[in-house]
Amino acid sequence: MEQAQLEPSVRLPWEKPNPPKRRPTFSKRPSMGTRMPSVAMSIEQRRVRLLNFLPLNVKNHIVAVASEFAGTFMFLLFAFGGTNAVNTAPDEGQPQNLAANPSKLMFISLCFGMSLAVNAWVFFRISGGLFNPAVTLGMMIIGAVGYLRGVLIVISQIAGGIAAAAVISGIQPGDLKIATSLGGGTSVVQGLFTEMFLTAQLVFTIFMLAAEKHRATFIAPIGIGLSLFIAELMGVYFTGGSLNPARSFGPDVIAGHFESYHWIYWVGPILGSLLASAFYVTIKALEYETVNIGQDHPGESDELSRTGTNTTANTVANSKVGRDRTDTYEHPDLQRVASSTAGPAVRIDTGEGQGTSERGEKAGGRGPYFGGPDMEAGRG
Repeated sequence: MEQAQLEPSVRLPWEKPNPPKRRPTFSKRPSMGTRMPSVAMSIEQRRVRLLNFLPLNVKNHIVAVASEFAGTFMFLLFAFGGTNAVNTAPDEGQPQNLAANPSKLMFISLCFGMSLAVNAWVFFRISGGLFNPAVTLGMMIIGAVGYLRGVLIVISQIAGGIAAAAVISGIQPGDLKIATSLGGGTSVVQGLFTEMFLTAQLVFTIFMLAAEKHRATFIAPIGIGLSLFIAELMGVYFTGGSLNPARSFGPDVIAGHFESYHWIYWVGPILGSLLASAFYVTIKALEYETVNIGQDHPGESDELSRTGTNTTANTVANSKVGRDRTDTYEHPDLQRVASSTAGPAVRIDTGEGQGTSERGEKAGGRGPYFGGPDMEAGRG
């Protein structure tokens, strides 16, 4: 009989996400009977020991800072490159006024929207893929990012914007034409509020698609990229479509020239982030989850509509953004719907006793699992 031993392990790059916390390992091959090395080696033997001498939280800060620098650099590199290309290309007889050339508006908007979508998807699992000091401020306000880490990654984002502008200035010929400026007769006050509302749209999109965990969280970068795309369509001509202090600061540093109203590209996005954060906190305090039930579980909303009990639901216990949450239902119809939508994997005890799932976990009368890493990975 084969002897199995349990050892702690971590997910390696070639393993499936979210493996069991502990798994059996065999000292022999079950079929051939020959000896083989342990399947799960010690974590100290497998991982790179470059930063092992540092505390875990310090190492994580370093990884997050490096990720945000690289992500911001890649995001703005392609956005700046496309913008500079279209702004320096011959007009071929078309007027110089950008308003008379909507194809340029579309091209620049696509450069920023697509670059954000791709790079946010790439870096989403590492540091969250923020790439924007205004977004980072909002995530700090709602508690999704710690204050110390937030300050550190804001610095790395600004550095990434400067580095991206410097690289574009070096690899593309001619003058750098990617700076943000007011156009079309836009006043400073108009530009300030334009930046505020455009940034509020982007930040609130990130809150609802990425910070809030749900069935579609794994494709959140697409919605975030589209949000920036529609914001750029409106803002490029009038303000340059910044929405990001790092986006405006980097090119001005490399060009060595700052407009007298450069401050609006800091104050506007910050005000927009505060506006989006205030609205998000308000709807969370009003328990928006109880208004439109069943969004992440097909069939539940139909059942609730048929029974007429869609307004009877308990408050969703979600103490902090991004954490796993548990939904508890007191109404019998909602308990029955919750049990039917939970699937055969978990048996829910709706009484006062503690039920046991098929995995041996204590259910404790709680409803089906909503959100968390399983939902984020699209397996919920």
